[in-house]
Amino acid sequence: MNKQKINQELLRQLPSVDQLLDSIPISHYSTPYNIIRKSVRLSVSEVRTELMSGKIPEDLMEYTMSKALWQLSLICKSKLDMVINGTGIILHTGLGRAPISSEIIDRVSKKLHGYLNIELDMPTGKRGERAEIVENLLSALTGSEASLIVNNNAAAVLIMLNSLTDKKDVIISRGQQVEIGGSFRIPDVIKKSGCNMVEVGATNKTHLHDYAMAIGKDTGAVLVAHTSNYKVIGFTNDVDLNELAALCKKRRVPLLVDLGSGAVADMQKIGLPSEPQVKEFIRAGVSVITFSGDKLLGGPQSGIICGKKTLIKRIHKNPMYRAMRCDKITYVFLDEILRTYYKADVISPDNLTISLFRRDVDELKIIADQLLSDIKLSDKTDVIINIENTFVEAGSGSLPLEKFPSVALTFFSKSFRPKQLSAMFRNYKVPVLGYIHGNRFRIDMKAVLPGQEKILAEAIKSVLK
Repeated sequence: MNKQKINQELLRQLPSVDQLLDSIPISHYSTPYNIIRKSVRLSVSEVRTELMSGKIPEDLMEYTMSKALWQLSLICKSKLDMVINGTGIILHTGLGRAPISSEIIDRVSKKLHGYLNIELDMPTGKRGERAEIVENLLSALTGSEASLIVNNNAAAVLIMLNSLTDKKDVIISRGQQVEIGGSFRIPDVIKKSGCNMVEVGATNKTHLHDYAMAIGKDTGAVLVAHTSNYKVIGFTNDVDLNELAALCKKRRVPLLVDLGSGAVADMQKIGLPSEPQVKEFIRAGVSVITFSGDKLLGGPQSGIICGKKTLIKRIHKNPMYRAMRCDKITYVFLDEILRTYYKADVISPDNLTISLFRRDVDELKIIADQLLSDIKLSDKTDVIINIENTFVEAGSGSLPLEKFPSVALTFFSKSFRPKQLSAMFRNYKVPVLGYIHGNRFRIDMKAVLPGQEKILAEAIKSVLK
């Protein structure tokens, strides 16, 4: 029998897509059926191509099935994985920013199981307002009269401007026209909100009289964008917020502030670098202020709008609010996170973000020493692991000038380049993300969560076996 006849015979024996699907335990794959069917069809097509090229397996059915199962294991796997953050960056945007403690997740999961009174006033039985769920908590922590929650700080800035200054002038210093991650630029947001941007001052210097001269009959608001992701140093001048607030009050113009990070704790009193508290801006006379829920606050992705009740009501009535409002999951998490702040300098350890920031070098050194003592590398590997002092950033544009002391495991090997080690750890069953510095692959301990040390030790032993 010639080769062509053999191929034709094998092609007739090639199992069909339906045959394979009948033999595959589809319920084991938490994936839509159409994806499973497409994956199996791709596997059959690949085997058909191999047969046509002359590759003949011993058991065609078994070979095709194994190929299909392998494809399914790749395609049906979720793209989301729990990872170990060895970058040292606590508020890592690529890793979801503020981490949430297991204690809070346990409490949240009990509330989210089933139904939740997200918009039902239990005492009266009438329809409630989700915006009121955390309003008292935010008022207590920030001193604001009212508040509103939207899905992120970019949305908060956009709806604030559109609600209060639509088709009017918005005055902003040239030194505050910032761009943050994802090409989010303040000038673009002002334009999209339907306002006209009026620039005052210079990149490095803006004075009170610059604002005074710019305020006119068409002015809708003065906007201050806190430069939380960069600093201009040297020959500079910023207007004192109290003076600017007094000017705006005198001229009857709202003073709006995009704070960005949004600290509600007294950072210095808890042993961290100084950062203005939200309540300081409210106390200074700011009309409305926006900040992120998933940065220094330590909560879920959200945009928090605080300020004067009359202005918050106007924002609430904006039709865009319906598109930007948060769901029940965000509110439940935010409610729990806000309750971790007992006082400005007394925060529950359940606030994982703040707890990670507060871990000092001595504590991290003990953790690193214990981790290394649990690791016995194979004699076959030439990798040397040391513990070195490091400095890390907060991340997500928070505290841009501050460096936090930490320690890192540094890896040296003649057999593996730093990029190879990085890829090996990144592709471990529990991905470990580190960084390369000084021609060494490093795993920093600052953002390695409590309880992950054993997983990390096992990852190091397995990767370097």
